[in-house]
Amino acid sequence: MQNRLLISIFLLADCSQAPDGSTIRLEAGKDYPTYGGNNANNRYSPLTQINTENVNNLEVAWTYFANDTLTQGSAIQCQPIVVDGILYGTSAELNLFALEAGTGKQLWKFVPPDGGGRIRGVMYWEGDNDKRILYTAGSYLYAVDAITGKSIVTFGNNGRTDLHDGLSDNMNHDVSKLRVGASSPGVIYKNTLVIGSSVSESGDAAPGHIRAFDVITGKLKWVFHTIPQPGEFGYDTWPDGAYLNIGAANSWGGMSLDEKRGVVYFGTGSPASDFYGGAREGMNLFSNCIMALDAATGEMKWYFQGIHHDLWDRDFPIPPNLTTVTRDGKKIDVVVQAGKDGVVYVLNRDTGESIFPFQEKPVPTEGLPGEHPYPTQKYMSKPKPLSEQLITEDNITDISPEAHEFVLQRLKEFPIMESRFQPPSAEGTVLFGYSGGAEWGGNAIDPEGILYQNVNNEPWELKMIRKEMLDEQTANLSRGNALYMRNCSVCHGENRKGISTLIPSLVNVKDKYTFSDIEGFITAGNGRMPAFGYLSAGNRKAIIEFLLEIKVVEERGNNVAETVEVDDQNEKSFPYMPEYISEIWTPFTDHNGYPAVKPPWGTLNAIDLSSGDYLWTVPLGEYPELTAKGIPVTGTESYGGPVVTASGLIFIAGTRDERIRAFDKNAGDVLWEYQLPAGGFATPITYEVDGVQYVAIAAGGGRGAKPGGWYMAFALK
Repeated sequence: MQNRLLISIFLLADCSQAPDGSTIRLEAGKDYPTYGGNNANNRYSPLTQINTENVNNLEVAWTYFANDTLTQGSAIQCQPIVVDGILYGTSAELNLFALEAGTGKQLWKFVPPDGGGRIRGVMYWEGDNDKRILYTAGSYLYAVDAITGKSIVTFGNNGRTDLHDGLSDNMNHDVSKLRVGASSPGVIYKNTLVIGSSVSESGDAAPGHIRAFDVITGKLKWVFHTIPQPGEFGYDTWPDGAYLNIGAANSWGGMSLDEKRGVVYFGTGSPASDFYGGAREGMNLFSNCIMALDAATGEMKWYFQGIHHDLWDRDFPIPPNLTTVTRDGKKIDVVVQAGKDGVVYVLNRDTGESIFPFQEKPVPTEGLPGEHPYPTQKYMSKPKPLSEQLITEDNITDISPEAHEFVLQRLKEFPIMESRFQPPSAEGTVLFGYSGGAEWGGNAIDPEGILYQNVNNEPWELKMIRKEMLDEQTANLSRGNALYMRNCSVCHGENRKGISTLIPSLVNVKDKYTFSDIEGFITAGNGRMPAFGYLSAGNRKAIIEFLLEIKVVEERGNNVAETVEVDDQNEKSFPYMPEYISEIWTPFTDHNGYPAVKPPWGTLNAIDLSSGDYLWTVPLGEYPELTAKGIPVTGTESYGGPVVTASGLIFIAGTRDERIRAFDKNAGDVLWEYQLPAGGFATPITYEVDGVQYVAIAAGGGRGAKPGGWYMAFALK
């Protein structure tokens, strides 16, 4: 038995567990057995059959349509895994499936009782005569037999565990109706599954605590409070009792595991609400932190807070990476974490200390009334940020004189920005760090300690409004319109036109969705959209009737506040309603909708983590209509990350032009590209079956582009 396991490790890179319960490393090889390729989340493959000389000979090997139907809302973000020649992935509906990885032939499909949301991967675990896939759909963690596709009914409650478990301890309100999911998979250490969560980013956010579940029984094993409770370290970085009403500070980007140390690493996001923290004076540990916990017990090893008292939604959106660098002639095991603000942290894996110097510098503290901006913030010396940090007249767009002048005049409408930590205001602020620099697709690191990261470089404009002013604005609206303004307009806009390509327009939504469809989105959430489970049935109905224009409600907004309280007691005991909310939160663009800064707007970067220096930066993605005008390739925003191989290739899709590309990892040159049937807003994988190396990706569409539902694999001719 032991010899068979050793063969599996070194020859097949199998994903198994020894009979004594010890962990066997999950490494990409012939298989791609875990999200990120390995537990270090490096997205590195040792395969070399496809190389820089022959990659141009790649062609489609097989195609699989994963969805039940192809609808306007269809989108897939899943990076599949491959174990023992079987590929596991999910559809837009979050149905789990298994395919022959060499042919794309479906072996089975599992349809969960409750779906909703988007997920980026699944987990595999193996014990004696027991192979299972664990994944999330809606608010549940499911266990499915990896061979048969049947629910493992001995897990949790008839095959599933509620992701609300462990969040209500010592709380004074019920979180069961609040949105709790998991967009990224967790990690499995021995028989312990550690996972983060996705929650709302507004006042109705559930706590973002880290939980561990028994992989066999589904029972809760431990909870780490990311918003500390009385007697816990960090409690004094919040107002007394803040944990009772403030939510989020969650880890939604994914995790990494050091099996030898038995430590799980992850980054957390901002606390609720995103842009106003009047009720959370202080540093706010453990929001916006890179953290290390004992995987077996949940005991904190160390933390490193990147941003104090976050007012800018600058989460850590991707799994950290584990690698080894050389500093002053010494090898150092490090954890590497990139943020939405483009800052890259390289920390000692055992101590959490930065291997590059940084300074705590004073920053602006004039915030909104009642706000308490933190007086200092960290500035890292290396690597330099992946994206722009501040918009000025020097870096506004130059793609045409008209675009430059339009942005120049618009920029004059805002107060002068002195710092990237300028607090949000009612006058307006232009910020970087949303939908970029680094986003949820992750990055790749090769054994030489070179980081490959795709980056978005686009500014957004933010304008805050006092909630009471919004109430006054909605006082004479119909009930449905007023409820829409309170709950939906911050994303979809007062005019229902959405935000760029990220958040869809709701104009003429009646031509796309039924009453039942929209009710499902509101109740369970859909992709970036959070669930609004706290809304009563009556208030959901009023919003839907307003959107579908199927009923004119004569009841006016003056009665809405009373209606909200009477319809549902849970709405009355709303955990936290911020005094200020965002009135405008939208991309800052030129007159044609292109980003307001100079290109490139999307890049692929290579950074030597030992020195902190960039090796190269190239545009990633293209707007063909701009190229046709003679404008150099600008790059586009991208979602989905890279995978790097031992043969010197980087595979990445994720761009607005819906192409997958192969880059030379040494120079950043494009060696191959293919036009996908829909956007590949996911991360590709590579694996080998019967001596043939494949590259596979979900062409799942979405993000404002056309829908998709395909998984595609490529191989050499």
